[in-house]
Amino acid sequence: MENEKIGKLLLKFSIPAVIGMLVNAMYSVVDRIFVGRGVGSIALSGVAVTFPITNVIMAIGMLVGTGAAAVVSIKLGQKDKKAAEKIIGNAYTLTIILSIFISVIGMIFLTPILNLLGASPETMPYARQFATILLLGAVLQNVGFGLNPLMRSEGAPKMAMITMLIGAVLNFMINPLFVFVFHFGVRGSAFATVISQTVCSIWILYYFTKGKSLLKLKKQNMRLEKNIVKETMAIGMSPFAMQIAASIVTIVFNTTLEKHGGDLAIAAFSLINSITILILMPLLGINQGAQPIIGYNYGAKKISRVKKTLRNATIAATCISTLGFVIVQLFPVQIISIFNTTDSKLISIGSNGIVIYLRMFAVVGIQASFSNYFQSIGKAKHSMFLSLSRQIVLLVPLVLILPNFMGINGVWISGAIADFSSTVIAAILIGIEMKKLNKFEENNEMSRKVASF
Repeated sequence: MENEKIGKLLLKFSIPAVIGMLVNAMYSVVDRIFVGRGVGSIALSGVAVTFPITNVIMAIGMLVGTGAAAVVSIKLGQKDKKAAEKIIGNAYTLTIILSIFISVIGMIFLTPILNLLGASPETMPYARQFATILLLGAVLQNVGFGLNPLMRSEGAPKMAMITMLIGAVLNFMINPLFVFVFHFGVRGSAFATVISQTVCSIWILYYFTKGKSLLKLKKQNMRLEKNIVKETMAIGMSPFAMQIAASIVTIVFNTTLEKHGGDLAIAAFSLINSITILILMPLLGINQGAQPIIGYNYGAKKISRVKKTLRNATIAATCISTLGFVIVQLFPVQIISIFNTTDSKLISIGSNGIVIYLRMFAVVGIQASFSNYFQSIGKAKHSMFLSLSRQIVLLVPLVLILPNFMGINGVWISGAIADFSSTVIAAILIGIEMKKLNKFEENNEMSRKVASF
């Protein structure tokens, strides 16, 4: 972490993370492919309505896992292994408690929640079936999802990647079996997802208890400590807020799309969202690979390595977001047709929407990298502000206002405007931060020169 070349180190950590995140994104893509082709467009719309519920479940894993991973990286940079193991134990307990809470609340208020999310009388049965299974399996899913980032933090990015691969391959095998062979419908797709992620959770628990992990999950560290929980949740609050914000945005999108385009427009947005996430995941994988490097070297006060890691990660992330932009603009019809080949209206709405919605996607890599930097060094407020600036501050008002003048296209163009505007805000904040780092580095250099005399 302290001496290896940054480029080589970033590749070592990022490639497994990119593969892992791509694989993770395939869960939603696979679900929608098999539901769209095996059950139909209305069922696809029903599954789309439940997307915020999926987001909230994942948000719990991100709140704990991402926050704990950042703190573990900093502690390892400070050579404090005992504190790092305490954080893992607390992360495990906190994940279980919060996941159970979400499951109970979700099941009690499921019908009003689905109504709020935009379920119509036609899509409600499918939405209930899918959401019920996901909520009941929240704990089983989140143990793995929450502890997976800790593998990267302790220096095992390949193991983190293998864990995700196991789940994705299982999901791809079980999903068609349940949908096409046993005709379980949307329930089959939901069961396939929960079963696959449960296997991942079991694998990760074995790794941290009996496997070759550097840090161990120990019973004595599972008792929650106020300071650890507070620090973990403070840093993890940014990705948590981002997921919750994504849920709020989806609610606003669904209700607006229902008004301007009906159930098929909601289904189209679900497909656009899946493709967007698929492109975002390798980009986020690069950031996850950069996170332990930035955190470790920030803790070790090696500022030049921090800055170089940020620069390399930003360039790589921007290359990915630009490539995604080009592919979407050139092949929109072919991309949407992956999910459904028979419904021409769905394909038309989706292909038009994805071109407009991702029109400024090339700059997203910059915004994501800058937000990840603040998260990596423990500046939770900065990271959260950047995460929320696109979703809540910019996107929600745009989606509520523009469709009144532009119809359904107003929904799509809101995404492009929010992407560009949030990137400008991120660039301003990172410029201020770099000035502070440069001053800190100059002071350190001056101190070393004085000490040498």
